[in-house]
Amino acid sequence: MRPLKKLLIGLLVLGATAVAHAAPAAWIDSLEPLPAAQWSRARAAHLLERAGFGGSPTEVAQFASMSPRDAVQTLVRYKTVNNPLPLFQESGAFDPGLDPFVPSRPAATDQAKETGEALGVKSKPEGNRKLQQVADRFLYWLRATKLESQRIAYWWANRMLVTKRPLEEKMTLFWHGHFASSDEKVRDYRKMLIQNQLLRDKATGNFRDLLIAVAQDPAMLAYLDAAVNVKGAPNENFAREIMELFTMGVGNYSEEDIREAARAFTGWNFNGLKFVMNPDKHDNGAKTVLGISGNFDGVQVIDIILAQPVTAEYIASKLYRYFVREEVSPEMRIKLGKLLRDNRYEIGSFLETLFMSRDFYSDASVGNRIKPPVELVVSTYRKMGLTEIPGIPDFNDLTDSMGQKLLFPPNVAGWAGGKSWITPGLLLVRGNFVYDTVFPPIDFVANDRVPDDRYGIVPVADKLAMGKDVTAATKPDGKDVTSMSMQNDRDEDFNTRLASYNAWRKAIEKVRPIPRATAQLDMARLVRDAGCQTAQQAVDHLLARFLSMPIDSATRTKLAALLEADLGTADLKRADSYMEDALRNTLHVILSLPAYQLG
Repeated sequence: MRPLKKLLIGLLVLGATAVAHAAPAAWIDSLEPLPAAQWSRARAAHLLERAGFGGSPTEVAQFASMSPRDAVQTLVRYKTVNNPLPLFQESGAFDPGLDPFVPSRPAATDQAKETGEALGVKSKPEGNRKLQQVADRFLYWLRATKLESQRIAYWWANRMLVTKRPLEEKMTLFWHGHFASSDEKVRDYRKMLIQNQLLRDKATGNFRDLLIAVAQDPAMLAYLDAAVNVKGAPNENFAREIMELFTMGVGNYSEEDIREAARAFTGWNFNGLKFVMNPDKHDNGAKTVLGISGNFDGVQVIDIILAQPVTAEYIASKLYRYFVREEVSPEMRIKLGKLLRDNRYEIGSFLETLFMSRDFYSDASVGNRIKPPVELVVSTYRKMGLTEIPGIPDFNDLTDSMGQKLLFPPNVAGWAGGKSWITPGLLLVRGNFVYDTVFPPIDFVANDRVPDDRYGIVPVADKLAMGKDVTAATKPDGKDVTSMSMQNDRDEDFNTRLASYNAWRKAIEKVRPIPRATAQLDMARLVRDAGCQTAQQAVDHLLARFLSMPIDSATRTKLAALLEADLGTADLKRADSYMEDALRNTLHVILSLPAYQLG
């Protein structure tokens, strides 16, 4: 049970209202540049929050000292910034025998029955459970790639935390939700890692280059069933999604357009980790897409789509909703689309105009965006001054419980976002994430080392360790084992429960564990370094450091009273030797405020 009492105190304190920044009403929907005289610390903090993952007081001060144009260009033109970050260190869980990976366990064992081999494993010529190793091998890779993908998520989260190019990682995260692929279906962490780097490399470049690269990306090809999109039997999955989700939006094409576009993408596939075009599977006939006819291939169809005004409006509006605010008027949508077209689909140039615009700093845009789970967690850690994502609590579990797990989006549409991130239950989860960071759980169990028990793996392991035979060890509990069933065990081709146990054991042998350090948090140092001398000063510093909007004076006073009561004094110097836990309690309450969910 989590200590909801502290969280409820936070919610009561938040009779709390956020105090809005005053900006002229005429700024709303204006793409005119912000006047340099209107630049401030608060607006620099807003820019860092939206174009990255928030800034420390030092970073905010640095950006506030620049002109708004220089601040924006520093973030957007990040490729000139030296940013040495470690590459992902693979565990070596994959070997060539696993490629091509078969679509199902029955397919693997059937292939071994017919050919004597599957997934690089030969079936036994004689004896019991001839196909056991093949079944083990199939399930091993399902376990191993999922574990390795969870390691990639940690690696990526650490990039977000410490990068000197925050917009690079923020845009990679945006495109991951836009061009959503999940390892749940791709089932190959290597393809997911390649896609992640592709999105990063082209994050603020030309949208056409990005779109073509994604269309030819092995992870996307696997996710949207390219292998079955062939001449004479086109599969419409990719053609539908490229129009509906990736470029145009619903209602701007016909079903006939989808069917014709699917023919243009026939023959596009992958071999291992490389894109291949199979000419013998490509439909060379004439096609008509969006009213234009010709013998098109996939790239030509992409160009036809990009020529539609609605495409620029759709992409520009989606970027706007992600970085500025949810509401986009029809007039603003047209204006944004024209801006993107005028910039020839150069995403970086579009973002520069957006981040320098008066609209971006208007009262309608500031402090109104619900932070998605990954951003909430990473920005919290960044503002805490951490240099590594903690392993306790688990980052993947935390974000998943809030509705967003990296490399595992729910479907091809990605995450819904906006108000879907907040429900009464999710608000409690968000508050408890903070508690589990500042007061790590003592009963933590690493889920990448302990399997869920849907397949009865743990009982199988225990029974085998006691010396029971496979039949006795793998029988469902409560069922008798007869001499006949033991004979059946010796005669069967493989035992699925044994395969699940063997697969998990081999996966955790092979895949490196996620480091499990707790947050190395020093709240006392944070307030000392800020020069705080009183409880009120400490509260004011924490509010300014963590919240995007100022809080009303009554709430500030209540928070200071809570801290003072915990310390037994308002004088931080008197409490210096024991103030750490009281400051952590106060931080938990502050970060449980509904205002903290907004950025």
